[in-house]
Amino acid sequence: MATVLVIGASRGIGLEFARQYRDAGDRVIATARDAAGLDRLQALGATALKVDVSKPASISGLAWQLDGEKIDVALYVAGVFPTGDAKSPPTQEEFDRTLHTNVLGAMQALPQVAPLVEAARGRFAFITSSMGQVGGVESSYAWTYRVSKAALNMAVASAQHDYPGAILVALSPGWVQTDMGGASAPLTVQESVSSMRRAIAGLGAKHKGAFLDHDGTRFASW
Repeated sequence: MATVLVIGASRGIGLEFARQYRDAGDRVIATARDAAGLDRLQALGATALKVDVSKPASISGLAWQLDGEKIDVALYVAGVFPTGDAKSPPTQEEFDRTLHTNVLGAMQALPQVAPLVEAARGRFAFITSSMGQVGGVESSYAWTYRVSKAALNMAVASAQHDYPGAILVALSPGWVQTDMGGASAPLTVQESVSSMRRAIAGLGAKHKGAFLDHDGTRFASW
């Protein structure tokens, strides 16, 4: 039985990760920022921790809540998706919320969780997006989100050097039928998470620091 940590699991992809790993018989520790999210996780049989990744004071307490754990699989799923484009600047509130949740939260969680993943010789996946690629950008749609995911990809690639005993990857879920992706997306949440779980299970040393699609294939450009 593996121990799995899902950071940002109150709904969507994070909640589905918690559900599928629990159904597989794994022990799941998962975070949510509100009572409703915590209730959903507890109903799945997960150990639910209250953490708001957008607030440094909240996520800084994650280490003591996980004291003594060895984490086989860790997932940073939390994220927000502003949709503005380059025809107008983002507000400071939008920029701060996006970068705090998508980047700073991950960078604060990483040194708290990665040593626990190293202790298990495990894997730490950060949910990113193909929209974080700098090469082949087709538009400025959701440009603050694009910036945040490009920054997250760099954070993961950089941090890998400090945690050689773990495999760190930036993993895109694909275009998924979530609140972010919309109903016309080609992948259901269940399909995306199943694909990512297979990719995570197949990670090896050659994948360290990589930027991968949901099926484990590398993106041609960053």
